[in-house]
Amino acid sequence: MERTTALAFRMTSLLLRDNSRSSVAEIVEWFGAMQAQDVNSGLWSLGCRLPGATLAEVNAALEDRSVLRTWPMRGTVHFVPAADAHWMLDLTGVRALGGAAKRRDTLGLDEKTADRAVEILGGALAGGGRLTRSECLAAMVEGGVEVTGQRGYHLLWYASQRGVTAIAPHVGKEQTFVLLDEWVPQPLRPSREEALGLLALRYFRSHGPAARKDFAGWTGLPMSDCRIGIAAAGDQLTTVDVAGTEMFAATQILDGPAMAGPGDASATDQWLALPGFDEYLLGYKDRSLMASPDDLAAIIPGGNGIFRSTLVRAGRVRATWTRTLTRKGVTVTVQPLTAFTERDRAAAGKALESYAAYQELPLTVKNP
Repeated sequence: MERTTALAFRMTSLLLRDNSRSSVAEIVEWFGAMQAQDVNSGLWSLGCRLPGATLAEVNAALEDRSVLRTWPMRGTVHFVPAADAHWMLDLTGVRALGGAAKRRDTLGLDEKTADRAVEILGGALAGGGRLTRSECLAAMVEGGVEVTGQRGYHLLWYASQRGVTAIAPHVGKEQTFVLLDEWVPQPLRPSREEALGLLALRYFRSHGPAARKDFAGWTGLPMSDCRIGIAAAGDQLTTVDVAGTEMFAATQILDGPAMAGPGDASATDQWLALPGFDEYLLGYKDRSLMASPDDLAAIIPGGNGIFRSTLVRAGRVRATWTRTLTRKGVTVTVQPLTAFTERDRAAAGKALESYAAYQELPLTVKNP
């Protein structure tokens, strides 16, 4: 399979082309987990896959408890199907706890104090409680646990990483927390092999074609577990050779059409305005199908893990963008990574209009 064909299938897998999912729950279930450490980026990751949806509508959909935010893998926050949060924390999230003791040492915390904080949060949230981040911190302080510096964040993370709490939708601009067992009273409990197979299926169907190392990087699992998962997924996954690299993709995706040739304007002229922290880039160790090394250096300046929002044409990054929100509108500044024609500028502006419509604000586009 040529790289351009692989990229075309990948855009379909990522629900960025020919997406038939029509709800937040369906999108998150398709992915299994979607990066949401930066909540605003995470919300637009959902919104850009739901044409016509507004931010208010996406937030409202999250209140039905079918999706929640927690730390399922790599010690970072994702949207996950609520019913899968327990087993994902047990399978991949627990790996992050291995470094908790070292982190506590740097914060001047001990395990007894951390466990005490979890007990306090459990008590404060019991009975259907839902507290904002500041209210959770206040509850810990009232219970005798110090939360200055980074201690508060670590303790909130620790409680969720242990499967006691989870992040519910924001109230205003503030996170809220709930008890995971109360928010999800009937969790799924697959066997370990079943869970690995489900994780492999969801990763490759939403990111494929992708390599085994991409799956390992996404989950944080050892390669031995990745192999078990791929085997457990069985014929739902198909092996493909992409320019000499072994990759995997969902059979159902490969059975559908790839992006057509240069004559298909609907494919080659598709422009997308994506958030910085989107599975489009974060879901891979090797991002060369989507961007050149020079482009990646501009998207992730300094290699510090902070991804800029991108404008993508036919699956390849063409520019980065930043936005300023006010009550009166959204102003976007585009920074092209390649030469832009007037047609490119018009197409990029149209792609950004979908973001402004999602925000329900008028758009102003600025170019350097």
